[in-house]
Amino acid sequence: MEYWENIEAILESLNLEEKITLLSGKTFSATASYPEKNVPSIKTADGPNGVRAPATSRDVYSACFPAACSLAATFDIELARQFGQALADEAHRKDANCILGPTVCIHRHPLGGRNFESFSEDPFLSGKMAAQVIQGLQENGVAATIKHFVANEQETCRTTVDETISERALREIYLRPFEIAIKESNPWAVMTDYNLVNGIHCDSNEFLLSDTLRGAWGWEGLIMSDWGGTNSVANALHAGLDLEMPGPPKVRKLSTVVQALEKEEIPEEVINERAKAVLRLALKLDSLKKHNLSRPSEEKMDYVKFIRKAGACGMVLLKNEDDILPLSKEKVRGKRIALIGYAKDALIHGGGSASVNAYYKVTPEDGLKSALGHDVEFTYAKGAHRERLLPPLANSSATGKVVGADGAPGFTLSFFESGKNHPVFIKNGWPSSHYSPLGSNESSERSIELVGHFTPEETSDHYISCSGFGPTQVYIDKSPIFSQDGNTQDPMGSLFNAVREPEIRHHFIAGNTYEICIRSEPPRNLGLAVLEGRSGVRLGFSPVSVHDADLRGEAVRVAQEADYAIVFTGHDSQWETEGQDQASFNLPHHQNELVSAVTAVNKDVIVVNVTGVAIAMPWIDNVRGLIQAWFPGQEHGNAIADIITGKVSPEGHLPVSFPRNIENAPAHGNFPGEYVDGELKVKYAEGVFVGYRHYDRVPREQLNFQFGHGLSYTNFALGDVKIENMTNEAFNIVTDVQNVGSMVGGVLIQLYIGRVQPSVEHPVKMLAAFKKIRLEPGQKRPVELSVFTRDFAYFDEKHKKWMVEEGEYEFSLGLSSVNILKAGQFYQTRMTWDP
Repeated sequence: MEYWENIEAILESLNLEEKITLLSGKTFSATASYPEKNVPSIKTADGPNGVRAPATSRDVYSACFPAACSLAATFDIELARQFGQALADEAHRKDANCILGPTVCIHRHPLGGRNFESFSEDPFLSGKMAAQVIQGLQENGVAATIKHFVANEQETCRTTVDETISERALREIYLRPFEIAIKESNPWAVMTDYNLVNGIHCDSNEFLLSDTLRGAWGWEGLIMSDWGGTNSVANALHAGLDLEMPGPPKVRKLSTVVQALEKEEIPEEVINERAKAVLRLALKLDSLKKHNLSRPSEEKMDYVKFIRKAGACGMVLLKNEDDILPLSKEKVRGKRIALIGYAKDALIHGGGSASVNAYYKVTPEDGLKSALGHDVEFTYAKGAHRERLLPPLANSSATGKVVGADGAPGFTLSFFESGKNHPVFIKNGWPSSHYSPLGSNESSERSIELVGHFTPEETSDHYISCSGFGPTQVYIDKSPIFSQDGNTQDPMGSLFNAVREPEIRHHFIAGNTYEICIRSEPPRNLGLAVLEGRSGVRLGFSPVSVHDADLRGEAVRVAQEADYAIVFTGHDSQWETEGQDQASFNLPHHQNELVSAVTAVNKDVIVVNVTGVAIAMPWIDNVRGLIQAWFPGQEHGNAIADIITGKVSPEGHLPVSFPRNIENAPAHGNFPGEYVDGELKVKYAEGVFVGYRHYDRVPREQLNFQFGHGLSYTNFALGDVKIENMTNEAFNIVTDVQNVGSMVGGVLIQLYIGRVQPSVEHPVKMLAAFKKIRLEPGQKRPVELSVFTRDFAYFDEKHKKWMVEEGEYEFSLGLSSVNILKAGQFYQTRMTWDP
């Protein structure tokens, strides 16, 4: 008997209590199971750019793949599919069968804290890339969970923010990538988000879940909440939310759901439907495993090769004045290259759900030294601090040694029941002065205490910072030095190490030993169910000499003595993270001033920027080379070296626009919103004019770099263009492309469609097709781009229809949204579609 034929029988065998239990997680990452009744568990794992399982365990290591923004910059759908396959392979090895990804929310504003985890400002590109990731996962027996449904474009107050979005903008921009991916790849699960759309929480929004997702789109998978994102019992069940995560439940407690049934707020038929959705996915995954369609391959996938290739393919060469790049061995032999900034730091991922304990990390310095060997003399200067917060105190720290109560390296971590003086249990050898409750029930309803005996390396003042989820105190030799009297003011920021921490100074004498004790109580009424009652704490620590060092002066000296200076700028996972929007459009720690100082003493400066978002570049006219590297995964340094040295010709293109100033962003003034009666509200006042749809209508000077921009070390030419097989609903654009340069390379052909007579109500043009091809020097190949009329339709709010109006349209074929090489016109008859 096939699994779907058994669902009704299993459902019939479950009593009401068991069916209700299926509607919420059992643990932080798994659903309930009843083996005696043939009900298996769904085992989830975060997976935006690497499989974290179980959750945030420090003992689990994972492959760290390029972030979604980096993958999108490749515009390579086959690479996206391979990424999904690689994630599936990792999931099998970690006994997870449901990946919480991909993320397809739109890059609405450059300060979005989680933009890096999503693909693009363009819904068409986002949907196409996501569809391939999903197919790669599910053809290998692992469920994809496309998220966050819908419009999770900011982290500020993300659990409570109310977004006012027109139906047209909602359908054309924010729902569109979900629609494309769902119709093309049928993900087996969808995750709702925390925010409200037009006054209704997404997990309880019948228009989104019932009318659109399951109604108009005909999708039949499992709908789960974001972690802690279930906001009601009856309303969410009615709307279509099948599964509250994580477990044990905070909202769908058995007694609460039974009470709702008794009050006739929900009928039992709704419970049955929701339980059936959970059963359907659990049994499907179990069946795939039993039929050997869900298991790791015999040989471990070559992650090293794939991640290095994908990371390099996503890097975008933004500027290459006088062909300063590549720095080949022949070009730089005998030269001195200054590596400045984050050359010794592998900024491989953003923070939050995308963080993984990577198997290894390759720094840019490692990659360049490996690539150029002994042909070059390298010098180094840090140039700027990296961390947003002071680093945790750890036994391995250069500041000194820490031993716990047992005399072994590390801290002693103790858990106490409320009001009790004796610990319930103790963990010795805790590696640092940081404990997060994410993914663990150890601290639920318990206070925690971290104790370490610290012997400093130097006599000096040290900075100490601290934050806890609940009331927190810090003691040195039994004397209090810090107190946080209540809950954190920013639970999401605290969860992902992005909350501001007050800093104090304390004097230590080298060789003396000091007892450092950190105590934290569980928070109450925190406003975030997933953290309610869970203790967590973080203490930062740094000598004043390290914290206040003049790093820029050293960088200027090193740059002045070098033939070339490569400045590595960017964000680490504390600056760009889930839980916190960007603090500024400018790079942190005065990195802009660092670049300017270096360009003042060296004319051959190359900047390699590692962020998932556009940034301010006030120094842009003074640098000769600029590479946008995104977060390229654990092969970070090798991928960068491949591009810098010319082993690989850059072929990435921007999936987002880079405005010159933050005031130029289309959502400026409407991000992150305004407080009304204590609640944050944001108007998506820019409507459908997001990203290049906006910049096409304003002076070019508002942009540093346009959507789709990307340079190469070789050159390409397009041949004649013609339209073939034209019908009302589809046609093909046919041309040929030739590599007319001297190096093998990849080229991205972008096709945009717009009206010949522009209208203020509609974008000038929209991306309607794209294709990446790779060519040897002199090689020519035909290119065919399939265009579907529905992909350049707009949503008519009055008639509640998708529509293409009759008239003359123009196609633009080029290498970016601005660099158009070929154009032509065609006549389109009127077409309409139901939503």
